[in-house]
Amino acid sequence: MATPTQPSRLRAWLLEGLTDQTKHRSGHRPEEEPDGSPAAEAADHGRPWWRVMCLTGLDYFSTLGYQPGIAALAAGLLSPLATIVLVVLTLLGALPVYRRVAEESPHGEGSIAMLERLLSFWKGKLFVLTLLGFAATDFLITITLSAADATAHLVENPHLTSTLNGHQVLITLIMIALLGAVFLKGFSEAIGVAVVLVFSYLALNVVVISVGLWQVASEPHVITDWKAALTAEHGNVFMMIAIALVVFPKLALGLSGFETGVAVMPHVQGSPEDTEEKPAGRIRGTKKLLTTAAVIMSVFLITSSFVTTLLIPPAAFQPGGEANGRALAYLAHEYLGSAFGTVYDISTILILWFAGSSAMAGLLNLMPRYLPRYGMAPQWARALRPMVIVFTLIAFLVTWIFDADVDAQGGAYATGVLVLITSAAVAVTIAARRAGERGWAIGFGVISAVFVYTTAVNVAERPDGVKIGACFIAGIMALSLLSRLARVFELRVTHVEFDDMAQRFIRDTANRTIRFIANEPDNRDLDEYRLKKAQIRADNDIPAEDDVMFVEVTVLDASEFESGMRVRGEVLHGRYRVLTLESSSIPNALAALLLHVRDETGQRPHIYFEWTEGNPMANFLRFFLFGQGEVAPVTREVIREAEPDRDRRPHVHAG
Repeated sequence: MATPTQPSRLRAWLLEGLTDQTKHRSGHRPEEEPDGSPAAEAADHGRPWWRVMCLTGLDYFSTLGYQPGIAALAAGLLSPLATIVLVVLTLLGALPVYRRVAEESPHGEGSIAMLERLLSFWKGKLFVLTLLGFAATDFLITITLSAADATAHLVENPHLTSTLNGHQVLITLIMIALLGAVFLKGFSEAIGVAVVLVFSYLALNVVVISVGLWQVASEPHVITDWKAALTAEHGNVFMMIAIALVVFPKLALGLSGFETGVAVMPHVQGSPEDTEEKPAGRIRGTKKLLTTAAVIMSVFLITSSFVTTLLIPPAAFQPGGEANGRALAYLAHEYLGSAFGTVYDISTILILWFAGSSAMAGLLNLMPRYLPRYGMAPQWARALRPMVIVFTLIAFLVTWIFDADVDAQGGAYATGVLVLITSAAVAVTIAARRAGERGWAIGFGVISAVFVYTTAVNVAERPDGVKIGACFIAGIMALSLLSRLARVFELRVTHVEFDDMAQRFIRDTANRTIRFIANEPDNRDLDEYRLKKAQIRADNDIPAEDDVMFVEVTVLDASEFESGMRVRGEVLHGRYRVLTLESSSIPNALAALLLHVRDETGQRPHIYFEWTEGNPMANFLRFFLFGQGEVAPVTREVIREAEPDRDRRPHVHAG
């Protein structure tokens, strides 16, 4: 007897927090948080900004595990100078951009929402899907790359290398699975874990870097030798600066964390005066979060690059070398002993493993916010646990494809990071220009140009990154369009509002047969309504004494999947009652009207159509893309899908 209940229990657990269909249709607004998402979970329980900084810092600060080694490989002896260029771009470029993004989208939507508002119709949806593809690249590769680098630190520990070597893929998959398990249990506990991991990791890095700086100060010849090598290799200072400006895009991984910083913004505790429209306290807290994280990371980037470049032999940075992907861990073992080095390795492994949590939070905040609203994901995509499972499985696939190789995933990660930062810079430039802030518009325009250059150089150097991003984009678009096609007959009017005149029309006909005539408005002159009424009466044998009302739908943006609908009533030419509707789809608007009138009056209304002329397939494509076409049969099908009881369905006539 217990067997039949198990699937329902599993389903209830998976979809816990998902709003039921009826409630969703009657009251949902696009700006609401997806049910079960981290943003929704945090809506009523904000936390101090510094604690949330630790969550986003998991991604940002954990790059210290591999960034110094990447910088050394990319810039060689010029690594400290190239890192300084990166820090300048961080503090004077990315930081001001994302402080502005926090003002413009304080509910965690990020720069994608800002750009979405600039474009409408299908071009806007496709543009957003493209950015979501790069966001998926950034966040998913954050999960897989961080887990792979955690595995590298684990395997390359002197005490474990003989036992674990050769099992990198399996270990990485286990780490990703454990991360997914944390989110399946719940999100709230993640911030507490993040605080402990970030503070302990940064404290250990302070020790390692301080010892490294002391070692450099104790051996002055190290700096002398470095300067001599720089002069011999690059000539004068101006040539060094020029080369540093050219190579710094290869260090772009050091810019990660800003997009996730905005994505987790709903977790930041606001002030009592905050409103949903203007949460000023949350915005201030997020700005503190972004600024503090950027300053801390800038100090660590410069000092770690300096000590690792001066103290580690260049050959050790190469693939297979002892410092490859773990430069600070190398120094910890070299100068502080095996015991401290192992503690440092454990801390690095934990923060790199858990770094995927901020990326997972970003995915769970962005994807359910857009895709279901566009009709490009099933309703269950609004729930937390199914999406965690989907993202975990995709991370498994990416890990298997890349064989858990950190270096192989670096290009895709950097591309995702840079595309999102570039889009944010462009978005705030446009926002500043529209606000009439000429100085800010020029400044953000210059920053945008720098990031466009950085992105272009990165793509040219590592085209595999944009190829991987293109795969994510193609996958998202293909699955999205298939999902929208599968949901094409779904009732997607979220709520119906009648004005006073429309309500009066319905009340007047509530005690007799309610008959609507669907009319495509043309000139809206007297002859149009007189002839249409006569034709419909003749085609359908409507008694002369029965009253009729005209219904007209204006399609606003057919690419919108869900939208509310306002119904206005008016009397034209002194005799014809007309209900006018504005919606994204004619059949959906008519079906929603009929079902609403049925519920209000207790009667099953009738609606009359003319058959649509032309090729049925072409008409269906018109409906799919532009919200009009095969109106009569699609209206009936939408009603049939929404109301399973045949005896309660409104009547649809075509003649």
